[in-house]
Amino acid sequence: MIPLDERVKVFGTDGVRGRANLYPMTVEMAVALGRAAGKVFRETHARPRVVIGKDTRLSCYMFENALISGLCSMGVDTLMVGPFPTPGVAFITRAYRADAGIVISASHNQFHDNGIKFFSSEGFKFSDAWERRIEGIVANEGYLTSLPNDDEIGRNTKINDADGRYIEFAKATFPKKRSLRNLKIVLDCANGAAYKVAPLVFKELDAEVHVFGNHPNGLNINHEVGSLHPETAQKGVIDLKADIGIALDGDGDRVILIDENAHVLDGDTILAICARDMQQRGELRNNRVVSTVMSNLGFLKAMESLGIQVTQSGVGDRYVIQEMLKQEANLGGEQSGHLIFLEQNTTGDGIVSALQVLKIMIETETRLSDLAAFVTKFPQVLLNVKVHCKPSLQDLTLTSKAISKGESELGEGGRVVVRYSGTELTLRVMVEGKNPKLVSQIAHEIADSAQKEIGGKV
Repeated sequence: MIPLDERVKVFGTDGVRGRANLYPMTVEMAVALGRAAGKVFRETHARPRVVIGKDTRLSCYMFENALISGLCSMGVDTLMVGPFPTPGVAFITRAYRADAGIVISASHNQFHDNGIKFFSSEGFKFSDAWERRIEGIVANEGYLTSLPNDDEIGRNTKINDADGRYIEFAKATFPKKRSLRNLKIVLDCANGAAYKVAPLVFKELDAEVHVFGNHPNGLNINHEVGSLHPETAQKGVIDLKADIGIALDGDGDRVILIDENAHVLDGDTILAICARDMQQRGELRNNRVVSTVMSNLGFLKAMESLGIQVTQSGVGDRYVIQEMLKQEANLGGEQSGHLIFLEQNTTGDGIVSALQVLKIMIETETRLSDLAAFVTKFPQVLLNVKVHCKPSLQDLTLTSKAISKGESELGEGGRVVVRYSGTELTLRVMVEGKNPKLVSQIAHEIADSAQKEIGGKV
């Protein structure tokens, strides 16, 4: 039996995640998760099929085999796609009419971390309630009462046409009568899951593509490349005098853009550009976008100036999507670069998101810097504090006092958002306001207080 610490939930905001070979990201846990999921899938399907994709980190090999073993032992057939973007797995799951999809990835984290996230047959991430049930089955080894007959054990098959299918899917989100001819693109694949498919998408649309971060070795995913390190793409834009830089993350579900002047455009700005364009075309459903509580006040002001309603969700693209479905919105996203075009895909998709902005650039004959000019960001500081536990912030005397003091000093001209990461032992401190010096001071005071109370090397 695998004991589950009741104080720490195995599933976070984006599946199970942690350091590879340490609880909860162990081979034993991967087998158990596969068996628990297999038990649940077989309750509604006699012979379930599950798509399994991964990114390029070294530990994916052992987790891939462990998950396949667990699923097959429960009578589930598995379909491997190999290194493949998270949105691609969601698409292939739907395309193959599979009963679920699984991605092995720790997204933007360093190579030594890994994660497991599950998608439904519709390509959406499963609910919190579904994840809680899986945890319960794992804790009690509840799958042992549902083992299949000897002749019903699952089979594993390699899907050989997944890359081509996803490339064509992504290209289909770009207007057929348009091309990227005469555009020079710097593309940073983060040495991650999109390293093969992303360059082909843009090249097949006739762009001049200069690729970085496309030589994964199992250890260099997200290392000084990708959406968390846009300086690589920025330098490429400057050196090559490119029209745009595109920086993906390790699993390809988020994107950060760099304009022709090497200025970084985060998810808020990209979301604003696309919202305005869709509104002008009459395509913005219910004249509404969904963002998170981390969105910059400048984004909110820009939407207000256009008369676009904004609904804010919790942090995490799964919560953005849940709110989009609730509000019947077709556009949402996060400052981190998760952009969801719900009529295109069911999860964040860095490649598709970049194509939507490129479409706007071409059809309006406008430079990226000019498209972004209507969004004026408020000064914002985001600090991460490594912690050894996650108590209620109200129980942290120094930290809660620093937060209250900061909110009082900012007044209505700014805000403070302090929250724990759902995937790491990290406290995230975000402060924004009109005075950059005051914003920085408040953020550091809160971070220093948290460091004193719960900080620790992880």
